[in-house]
Amino acid sequence: QVQLVESGGGLVQTGASLRLSCAASGRTISTYTMGWFRQAPGQERESVAAINWSSSKTYYADSVKGRFTISRDNAKNTVYLQMNNLKPEDTAVYYCAASASYAWTWSSGNYDYWGQGTQVTVSS
Repeated sequence: QVQLVESGGGLVQTGASLRLSCAASGRTISTYTMGWFRQAPGQERESVAAINWSSSKTYYADSVKGRFTISRDNAKNTVYLQMNNLKPEDTAVYYCAASASYAWTWSSGNYDYWGQGTQVTVSS
């Protein structure tokens, strides 16, 4: 089993930056595809970014391209999401997830382990 704990969320103003962290425990995530997802009130969960085990592949939703950067440190069993130039529409609960079953995916249904989420609120 893998436990994922997100941190780094908060309340910021438009244009600000935040870095989310996702610390894994229980077993190494070095071979897993990792993803960040978000869910705003009344909306479905959506994929934000994903990174494969070696960091050679990354995926970004069109809405965050050029503003968000996903990265990982396998030695620290941690994944990050650097979020710059935040907008009110980025307000959501952000979840970290791990896929042990798929070498490359950003579909939420293909992820096996999920964190509890961290709230990001961007005020205008």
